[in-house]
Amino acid sequence: MLKKILISTLILVTVLVGSFYGGKAWLKSLLPDKAHFQALKQTQTSDLPYVTENIPANRGKILAVVTNVSEMGIDEETGEARKTGYEHTELARAYWVFIANGFEVDIASPKGGKPPVVIDGEDMGAYDYAFLNDVAIQQQIDNSIPLADIDPSDYEAVYFVGGKGTMFDFPDNKDIQRITKALYQDGKVVSAVCHGPAALVNVQLDNGEMLLANKQVSGFTNEEELILISDAKEIFPFMLEDKLIEQGAQFQAGNNFLEKVSQDGKLITGQNPWSVWTMAEMVVEELGYEPKERARTPEEFSIELLMTYEKYGLETAKEELKKQPESYQRVQLLMHAVLAFMQYEISKGVDILSLVEDLKELAG
Repeated sequence: MLKKILISTLILVTVLVGSFYGGKAWLKSLLPDKAHFQALKQTQTSDLPYVTENIPANRGKILAVVTNVSEMGIDEETGEARKTGYEHTELARAYWVFIANGFEVDIASPKGGKPPVVIDGEDMGAYDYAFLNDVAIQQQIDNSIPLADIDPSDYEAVYFVGGKGTMFDFPDNKDIQRITKALYQDGKVVSAVCHGPAALVNVQLDNGEMLLANKQVSGFTNEEELILISDAKEIFPFMLEDKLIEQGAQFQAGNNFLEKVSQDGKLITGQNPWSVWTMAEMVVEELGYEPKERARTPEEFSIELLMTYEKYGLETAKEELKKQPESYQRVQLLMHAVLAFMQYEISKGVDILSLVEDLKELAG
């Protein structure tokens, strides 16, 4: 996703900031060197104490559900079908939280088998690469369980992983409706992130009410969708935000492409990929356990910095950056600068680029 954004807007960003910073060469200088990325890509599960040490005794199972849809609409530029699938980071990060907190995770999909995946390299961190490099986990994904074979009584919670493919095979799936209703009515936890809440739009409870009725819910917003896909209204069967509201949800939108999680009793939903860590830990907490202590990732620190900028302004964000500059991810900040330029928020884009420049100088 972000690779295409960067390519399509690089010229614009270069023109806008070139006179101040030296253009393309300066932008390239903000990125970490290749050795950094090469080392990151080699991360193994054994390198992550959070998921390998002090794991609690088994607390039950959580069901993670991913899409089987691999294509959507036609790309006007290439004339070929747009590729889609489940979002790798949205599965990986929640999976690690659940495993680290003593839960077993089953992975299912509407049809079963190997589901298509979307990997955004610019958003990948150590946990994401470790997940990708774990042979046992990848075998589990390649052999996802057909939803028809799922007995909801085996699980403490369900988690609907995002990815644009979910907009096509989640909403009308009878097994999704069966599993979700059974878990929710049994007092278990129902969770979803980004486009994952598409699974909830047609779930009707035994009392005749829609599951979403009068519930506070977050999901990928109309604005976020249209920033990335200008013809989203023609490609998707519905806009997710609109559909959630239509089904009675009290939609809770946060800032574009920043963390936002909503909880309404046993229903926990996140707005986008940057909401996954918090959402997953809220699931653990709602299941009655204090989430295991975890060092925040560079991606999380970067999103928190951007949220500080949105709430308190540039100078406060700069001061926060100085406290522990080694904790942040430059690529994440740079991508959000590009997103700001895409929305013609020029001042904001320049501000975030200045944060990246400060980070480069402070962290070396």
